[in-house]
Formats: sequence, C-alpha cells, structure tokens
Amino acid sequence: MVNELEFEKPLIQLKEKINELKAFTAASEVDLSIEIDKLEQRLARLEDDIYLNMKPWDRVQVARHPARPTTLDYIGELFDQFIEMHGDRLYGDDHAIVGGIAFYHGKPVTVIGHQRGKDTKENIRRNFGMPHPEGYRKALRLMKQAEKFNRPIICFIDTKGAYPGKAAEERGQSEAIARNLFEMAGLTVPVVCIVIGEGGSGGALALGIGNYMHMLENATYSVISPEGAASILWKDASLAKKAAESMKITAPDLKELGIIDHIVTEVKGGAHHDVKAQAAFIDKVLLQSLKELSKMSAEELVQHRHEKFQQIGSHTLLSETL
Repeated sequence: MVNELEFEKPLIQLKEKINELKAFTAASEVDLSIEIDKLEQRLARLEDDIYLNMKPWDRVQVARHPARPTTLDYIGELFDQFIEMHGDRLYGDDHAIVGGIAFYHGKPVTVIGHQRGKDTKENIRRNFGMPHPEGYRKALRLMKQAEKFNRPIICFIDTKGAYPGKAAEERGQSEAIARNLFEMAGLTVPVVCIVIGEGGSGGALALGIGNYMHMLENATYSVISPEGAASILWKDASLAKKAAESMKITAPDLKELGIIDHIVTEVKGGAHHDVKAQAAFIDKVLLQSLKELSKMSAEELVQHRHEKFQQIGSHTLLSETL
C-alpha cells in the first residue's frame, strides 16, 4: 500500500482481510456477515488501541506523511479570497514559503506558512519546504505590511528546517532568521502560530514568535530531527526512534513543558485522512485565539508575547547563587 506507515500495518492487514471476505460474499452465496461484523468490531478496537497510544516515533511518521495537508490546503479550507503575494523585494521569490492576504470569518488577515510539495516535481519547486533567506524576508515583508494595516497574522509551520546550502548562507540565512525573531517579537498586531506538520529548528522558529503557539496532535517541534540527534549523540542515525523518545518533540510533551498553548485535536489516524474535518478543528482554536487577542491593545500584545517566552523553561539569577 502506498504511504503505508509502519505502526499501521496491523490495521492495514485487518482491513485487507475484511475486504477479501466482503468480495467473497458478494461473488458467492456464502453468508459471512457475522465473521465480517466481528472483524470490523476488532478493527475498531485495534484502531482505538493504536491511535490512542501512539509513541513519539509514530507521531514523527504521521507528521511526515506525504499526503499530510499543507499550508495551501488549509488556506483553501479556512480562508476566503486569498491573494498570494510574492518576492522579498531584495532577491527573489521563495516557493518554500507562501503568504498573502485573505478574509477569515469576514475579517482581513495576513496568512503565511511553509509550503512543501505533494510529489517529486512540486517538492523540487518548493525545495521540500526548506526556505532560503528570501523566503523569510518575504514573510517579514508581509508581517510588516499586516502591522501597517492592522491585520492579524496567522502562521502555519511545517518545515524540516531552513535550507542549509551554500547559496542560502551566502545570502544571509542566519541573519534573515534572526531578523524575523527580533521583528516578530515587537509586532503590534495579534500573531497566532500553528505547527501543522514538522517544526524543525530555526527554520520553524522564524515563523513561530507569536502570542499563541498551537500544535496539531501529531505534529512535531524540535531543535533537530530525531535522525540528526541520534547521529550526534550515538553516531548512528538508525537510532532515531530512541532519540524521538527522549527529545520531547511531540505536542503532549511540549504542552506539559509550556512551550505550546493548545493541542489541536487531530482526525483519527492523522490529518491526511480528512482535510475538511481537520480544518474545522483548527478553525475552532484559531477563532478563539483571535477573539481573545482582539481585546488587547498594541502595547498589551507585545507585552503578552514577551511574557509568554519569558515563562518558557526555568532560570536562576546569578545573584541568587552567590
């Protein structure tokens, strides 16, 4: 089966068995409805057992699923009259980041997000969702425009990380990311960020300085991939599963650590099973977030964002240790 996930193999095998029995029943006079009903009940129990007890590595696989909805998929479901804008006005246009203006429940907003492809051709065009500096500068241009016209900003995060190639470094990759972090911290309009797939390293953080950071149930958010962490810690990328267990990169872990604000419920088995239903889950959380932030003044929004990041982690003042 195409795009088969390792932990779903028992489900797939059982579904195939059910379909075989149904086909046999339809082609013969033998009634196997009782057996089929028992297998379907068993399937339902197995689905609950697997999907309600997913391990970190299982969630990594779902977050990377080739059919997982992208930023443009959610834009089509959640927003009206989206107008995409291009270019950073310095170098060029980066297709790994999409952005523009749209209406959300009748109100104008700016939408920005990482964009990967659904097939090889589109992935090459979008650099597999790994932005160059011009992508982050395009995003910042649209954010400053949103601030000028007092539009809320909604960011969808879905990238393995910023592109680490020579050309990107020559054009100022690290500076572009750092500039976004600095500027986003001081934006005077509401900023809501949602991790919809992979949230990798500074490439994700460059769109992640918001008043609220939400995360889909099966998304991941970390400073490095499990494979990368395993290569550094144990010199063996094949131990990625072990690394994922200890890295605290899943939504439940990050919610407990206070890094994200809300876990967005995901369709059973992953968002790729029903894009419309998943968009409805996102819509509920997004609408509530913007409603709360709309009550704040520009100064309060900046202070809210500042306090949010100050509360992440723990620290001890040097004077307290002396």
